[in-house]
Amino acid sequence: MQAVEFGAGHGVASLHLVQRADEPLAPHQIRVRVRAVSLNYRDLLVANGVDRWKPPLGRIPTSDGAGEVVEVGTAVTQWRPGDRVVGLFLPHWTGGRIKAESLQRSPGGARFDGFLADNRVLGEGEVTSFPDYLSYEEAATLPCAALTAWHGLVEEGQVRPGHTVLIQGTGGVSLFSLQFALQAGARVIVLSSSDAKLDRVRALGAHHTLNYARTPDWAPLVRELTDGRGVDHVVEVVGGNNINKSLDAVAVGGTISVIGIIDGLMGEIRTEQIMGGHVRLQGIEVGSTEMFQRMNQALATSQLRPIIDRIFSFAAYREAYDYLSSGGHFGKICISLP
Repeated sequence: MQAVEFGAGHGVASLHLVQRADEPLAPHQIRVRVRAVSLNYRDLLVANGVDRWKPPLGRIPTSDGAGEVVEVGTAVTQWRPGDRVVGLFLPHWTGGRIKAESLQRSPGGARFDGFLADNRVLGEGEVTSFPDYLSYEEAATLPCAALTAWHGLVEEGQVRPGHTVLIQGTGGVSLFSLQFALQAGARVIVLSSSDAKLDRVRALGAHHTLNYARTPDWAPLVRELTDGRGVDHVVEVVGGNNINKSLDAVAVGGTISVIGIIDGLMGEIRTEQIMGGHVRLQGIEVGSTEMFQRMNQALATSQLRPIIDRIFSFAAYREAYDYLSSGGHFGKICISLP
């Protein structure tokens, strides 16, 4: 098989294309012909060897991939050749509350190979189906970005009509959050440093937008837009000290879903404000298989289309990573495999 893997060196430049022998199938495994992958901020953390995401030599990157089943093991009952499937970010979290063991099998990171290869051998429980109306590229955007947004706003946040949601940025999680919040009937405020991107989110239905580059102290403006009350839910993708701004913008009794770490792995947070405002500071770790299936049902009903900025060819995988690193994207970046 053809695969991209990490070699000696550092960063995206260490990625290179290799030929590997196809893996044999165990009885409960399937072989998936990978048709598309999508990139997430986590993939940059892996490529740059940040903290617990540092990969070993030979690791295949990317956590999110979609394709078709081409071969099944002798004991597989759930899938057959021709089935269209998408990988699970946390295949050991099938349902219920998250546990430590739920986190043990995420692909494309320090411990397990990802999807940037023309085929992958996976356990039969490491994939799920996706709605028929979606392309492989669209399906590849679901495992991390879409499910994280769904988990934060729908499963945990219980967002509904009358709620106001503040969304930071216009990457994959942020735009899925915008789409899910609007479908739930919420009022949405979006932050970005780009007026052009803010124009686009207004076209998608955002009720208010703020340019945080021009107004770094944006929390008072958010309160003005909510008649002084603050928002019910913040989609916090920056992390670090930025959480303090979210605390200034959230309503008493509101929720901050901590999803991103763009501002770093640590911050000095005003913990008294969490207590005094009865704020729920909720960490969101992607989601379970059952959540994915509920999200798929909602997608099939609404026919929602993931927002894809660009699709790169398999040969241009480094360009795709560089584009992600530039921060110029609006929505998801995908790589299509031949």
